[in-house]
Amino acid sequence: MTRLKNFLAECRVHVANAQPFEMAGRLTRINGLVMEAAGLKLALGSGCRIDAPGIGAIEARATAKVAPPPVQRRGEVRKEEMLARYVEHVMRFAGVLEKRRLLVDAANGMAGLILPPLSEKLRKHGVELEPLFWELDGRFPNHEANPLKPEVLAVVGDRVKQGGFHAGASFDGDADRCAFVDEKGDAVPNDLLTAMLARELLQRHPGAAIVYDLRSSWIVPETIQAAGGRPIRERVGHSFIKETMRREQAVFGGELSGHYYWKEHFYSDSAMVAFVEVLTILSTSDAPFSERVLDLRKYAATGEINFEVEDKAKAMADLRKRFQREATRVDELDGITVEIGSVAKRPWWWFNVRPSNTEPLLRLNLEASDPALRDEKRDLLVTLLGTPVH
Repeated sequence: MTRLKNFLAECRVHVANAQPFEMAGRLTRINGLVMEAAGLKLALGSGCRIDAPGIGAIEARATAKVAPPPVQRRGEVRKEEMLARYVEHVMRFAGVLEKRRLLVDAANGMAGLILPPLSEKLRKHGVELEPLFWELDGRFPNHEANPLKPEVLAVVGDRVKQGGFHAGASFDGDADRCAFVDEKGDAVPNDLLTAMLARELLQRHPGAAIVYDLRSSWIVPETIQAAGGRPIRERVGHSFIKETMRREQAVFGGELSGHYYWKEHFYSDSAMVAFVEVLTILSTSDAPFSERVLDLRKYAATGEINFEVEDKAKAMADLRKRFQREATRVDELDGITVEIGSVAKRPWWWFNVRPSNTEPLLRLNLEASDPALRDEKRDLLVTLLGTPVH
């Protein structure tokens, strides 16, 4: 206890009420889809990541046998109310809004804290949010707070299919990710949403850089280039996306996981900003959501498939050896990516296999120029990697 007291004694601590992940303070942020998986993430005051060496240094200092010496100057604790300021910040991303009705699932998570005051602001512009599971309950009694799972997003989709909504949205437990369904209740893949958002943002920021993760559909860089932007491919993970966005001065970044990043949001991800940006896009004309993404549904992807593999390095080396000769391109930016053919010359297909950092899993994402080829190559990869697991 003495070690901890001395370690924290010089800190300046800002205490806020419970809040969504992206609102969290300068040092410690709480994250987790379920109570059992709750944990902490560390960030600098600018929102920059603390990388592995930095985390190791913190661990070494906190667990050192010799306690840090008493400090000369005591720190301070300040209590702050951030919610109202945060809602104002989010609303600055909204453009001209029209009368729209959306079904919004907070999954009993932290989105249920911010959606009520945000809804009040949006109602003044004619936007009606129909609440679903907005009551805060960390036990997540209605369904898992993970909109990446089709059965979770279907909770919103099935209700939207009954009619009366322009779209539906589903947040995760800590409200830093959001997934959408169109007015028909059909899921809008997160990488296609990245492409849609990028296309709109490039109208405001001509020629800007856009960062996307390497699991994303080839329609993403294709759309960015067609809109006059500069697509930048990056490995999976918020720390890498943020770092690359800062270096390249990118205005926006998107991940297949449903994390969306904004230069004007401190180069950090914000599901709430993504939400109001989508609302703005849906307000620009009477074209339904499904038509907005129709031209982006060009290629056939598998979605992420997991395999339980003990020797992940060997499995990826075997894949490189298996496809080396026929591959047009192979890279190891994150796991192994194999490309066979190109968009300019059909048929083509590509896949990425990358290891989980926390489980004995390999994660496969595969895309092809048509559904039949996708299914054929998916089955081939399954024979090489084993039986998929959920």
